[in-house]
Amino acid sequence: MALGVARGTLYIEGLSFTEGWTTMHVHLLELTKLLIEYLARGVEFAAALIIAIAAGRATWHSLQLLFTTDAPAEAKVAVRLTLGRWLAVALEFELAADVLNTAVTPTWSDIAKLAAIAALRTGLNYFLEKEIREESKPGQQHAEQNLSARQNGTAHEPA
Repeated sequence: MALGVARGTLYIEGLSFTEGWTTMHVHLLELTKLLIEYLARGVEFAAALIIAIAAGRATWHSLQLLFTTDAPAEAKVAVRLTLGRWLAVALEFELAADVLNTAVTPTWSDIAKLAAIAALRTGLNYFLEKEIREESKPGQQHAEQNLSARQNGTAHEPA
């Protein structure tokens, strides 16, 4: 093994420590980028899986309600709300994947795209959550009344 020192740089078998460090640094950066890209793809896959399963369940429950003659209207609303909640979760996963992708290649163009995507997804999520909250209010108020009645020892008949 040939060792040498010249002008403050350590040489090992014809490769300076500075050059070796730079090469290793570049390889670590490439490896990190690759791992983050795979992680982002995994998060995107998780979002797609959540959407697929939620849509499948909503379709199944909707078909059951379609062929039930005495299905209450609340059951249809429950299907919509459940699907909406899962879509909101999937949107959060997609936003996380976008953040990971931007961490890999942080150019101004990518940052601008992330900001636009984040604004759109956040706005969509806001309105989805708002609709879920408003649709949930009558059921939530009824559940709170029943809980209060049970705690007071009186039975509350459903409306």
